[in-house]
Amino acid sequence: MLLIALVAGLAVLLLGGGGWAAYAYLKAPGPAPTVALPSSTPTTSDPTPPRTPDPSDQPTTAPSASPSTTPDDTPATSKQAQPGSPITHQEFDDWNFALGGIKFKADKVGGWTYSSCTPVDGQGVLAKNKCRRAVQLAYSAYSGHLKAVQVILSFPTDQAAKTTADRLAKLSSDAVKWRQDKALTRYVYGKILSGASRNYVVVTIVTADKSARGMAQNFHAYLQTDHTSYFELRDQTITS
Repeated sequence: MLLIALVAGLAVLLLGGGGWAAYAYLKAPGPAPTVALPSSTPTTSDPTPPRTPDPSDQPTTAPSASPSTTPDDTPATSKQAQPGSPITHQEFDDWNFALGGIKFKADKVGGWTYSSCTPVDGQGVLAKNKCRRAVQLAYSAYSGHLKAVQVILSFPTDQAAKTTADRLAKLSSDAVKWRQDKALTRYVYGKILSGASRNYVVVTIVTADKSARGMAQNFHAYLQTDHTSYFELRDQTITS
């Protein structure tokens, strides 16, 4: 019940426009630099300033090359994390959300766990705030008409996470590198939503085509809210 109440409260705050998270807009994905990694490499995209959307506006530029889509850890099964343990992508499985009459479902189609934040640090902001570890998640919903990528970052303190989230809100989207190859190459909805929760930062990128446009904004807000609220309780030790 506590988790449901927390999710509901955060959803109201987020959807009501409270200063808890920040949106950035995407333009069509384009070629982006990569970083040499022992595992699959995330890529970046550039934002555009907020504007009034044109119903006929469908960006068509596609990446010139796509990195490998093989995850570091292929099993997609989730497991309960121990309080204080390092984050891994395996904490998250398919997303099945239900709250009152609101329901969302998405298949987890990829997961990557990084032992540091270097692979996803685009402008040095994460290193400056001593980011410790990162995971990336990829989801597909509405028969592939909507795709989401999440980057989750772990910091040593709550203040470090909040400082990072505040700084990222003022920078271009390439401050955090993400799996551009897991986004749609043609979309009419493309935004980034980010925010801090305790000593974690969650960054969620959603792209959707025309058929999923009507569901995209709420899907985006609730996915961000649900996974951010998860970290409000993740590291708490409950005793009888």
